[in-house]
Amino acid sequence: MRGKQEYISLTDIARYRNSDDPRFAIQNWMRNRNTIEFLGLWESLHNPAFNRVQFDTFRTEAGLNRFVMTPSKWIEQTGAVGITAKAGRYGGTYAHSDIAMEFASWISAEFKLYLMKDYRRLKFDENSRLSLSWNLNREISKLNYRVHTDAIQQNLLPPDLTKEQKSYVYADEADMLNVALFGMTAAQWRAQNPGSKGNIRDYASLQQLLVLANMESYNALLIEQHHLQVDRLQAMRQMAIRQLQVLSTLDISEIPQLPTTNGFQK
Repeated sequence: MRGKQEYISLTDIARYRNSDDPRFAIQNWMRNRNTIEFLGLWESLHNPAFNRVQFDTFRTEAGLNRFVMTPSKWIEQTGAVGITAKAGRYGGTYAHSDIAMEFASWISAEFKLYLMKDYRRLKFDENSRLSLSWNLNREISKLNYRVHTDAIQQNLLPPDLTKEQKSYVYADEADMLNVALFGMTAAQWRAQNPGSKGNIRDYASLQQLLVLANMESYNALLIEQHHLQVDRLQAMRQMAIRQLQVLSTLDISEIPQLPTTNGFQK
């Protein structure tokens, strides 16, 4: 469990939407499929004891008319630690600051706009340190890639493959993330940039590197759960769009479309 100072009252935030009974606002937010996916991703990254099997069940049902979710149900059945619920006169629902900001963005478009504006202000103020930040996040992405390749090795590589055949599997999974985030494979990028040194990820923005690090961890989780690559590609694409919008206020139309034919497994 993180420090208490990082936990914020969702109940207080929810009063902005429903002052009489803020529980309804929280429950409506938790019925949303995107919310369940966000909470599941957060727990997967921060909570080793998270019940991923129950999470998959909730994710499948989320958004249906019959689906009902409360903080207590989420905590009890998944072992979540990002949200806590306290009973009594001074009780309420509390969440880690990451989750609280996601909830506040859902509650209030005004708050979301202020969050984006503040992000741009911080980015401008720290422009002199951009190079250092970029290199740091590039290294974080490389470290997370080790988690990614370990998941590939343990779940996608038959023992009888040659070294060359294994390299194709690793490259295929790396290109799946490239397509989801950049809209093209490494080979397509090299063809379009014949005079550039390095690879497509060396030219990624700070925001893209942050998202890539999250994608590598999440894809490793989906590989361990034996999801097909075509399904993981769509999940990674949705994640990239959602997170880039929050970080950079990008419009979906600004993000390259998925290629109609990419050769990924079905």
